[in-house]
Amino acid sequence: MATAKSVEITALDASPREVLETGSLEGRMRVASGTIAAGTGDIDNDDVLMMVQIPSNAKVLSIKLFNDDLDSNGSPTLAANVGLYYEDGTVLDEDCYATAITTLQAANTAGVEVAFEARNVNAVSNFAWEDGGLSSDPGGVLRIALTMSNVAATAAAGDVSVIVTYVVD
Repeated sequence: MATAKSVEITALDASPREVLETGSLEGRMRVASGTIAAGTGDIDNDDVLMMVQIPSNAKVLSIKLFNDDLDSNGSPTLAANVGLYYEDGTVLDEDCYATAITTLQAANTAGVEVAFEARNVNAVSNFAWEDGGLSSDPGGVLRIALTMSNVAATAAAGDVSVIVTYVVD
């Protein structure tokens, strides 16, 4: 019988015991949620829906997406990326969480998890700034946004909501 240890347990078992970064062992779970009443002019190719703001040192555990049917036709398929932007609206990485997802094409009231659609599952302990591809924490806040990567065949107005769960402190 084998026993495997995560990176965090290995650090805790080391002698001397290693100090783990905030959020990997303990931390405060936070939730950020946002809703946009998207009009048909808000979901054209390269349009951005800024959804929530999180600290750059947050560890994103979950991004749940809920939406009305924003594409009343099937071809081409409305698609979106989920990623990070700076507070001033400058893109950091528009698809670090999800790439060309078609969730917006049909009503979704149960919620779809998108935090790991594009991000590797071994990045669960990453800080948001690491998810965005940075080598150090810029401090401050980052924004999680949907960027339309393919236009709808027949755009329809509707609501888009996200619930983001993350750890800090």
